[in-house]
Amino acid sequence: MTSIPTPKLATADVCDALGADVDVLSEDFKSYGGRPDFAGPAVTLRTLDDNSQLKTLVKTAGEGRVIVVDGGGSRRTALLGGNLAADAASNGWAGLIIYGCVRDLHELHREDIGIMALGTCPRKSHKQDRGELDENVAIGGVLISPGYWVIADQDGVVVSRELPSL
Repeated sequence: MTSIPTPKLATADVCDALGADVDVLSEDFKSYGGRPDFAGPAVTLRTLDDNSQLKTLVKTAGEGRVIVVDGGGSRRTALLGGNLAADAASNGWAGLIIYGCVRDLHELHREDIGIMALGTCPRKSHKQDRGELDENVAIGGVLISPGYWVIADQDGVVVSRELPSL
């Protein structure tokens, strides 16, 4: 499995360096993975209460990229749990941004992958094979296109069209 080296970037430094050329996700994301800081090019997925497409995606080579899931902010079901997080970590994904919920926290913390989500929900998602991969998504008014850089740490999540050179 090939992996893109993930640069060590701090969201505050990226904001200072890029100013208006970086967007900050205003949603209150919380860190749930074993890697609190992560960065990589975005792979986008739009879905609502159905993680079928995410289950397929995490089994592919991540190559240091970040999966950005626009789950519509739904808190009705969890889009990511321990099994999918383990698959994502073992396949070289740098992290996941879930605009929705996760579950199996006792397992997520053990995985060497970054996971940011709005919250938790013990209910599993539906399995109806719905979702749109590699489409532009908008989270909190911020447009995220496939290939945009996503940088996450304990200060928050920022998005840039290009890899910042710091």
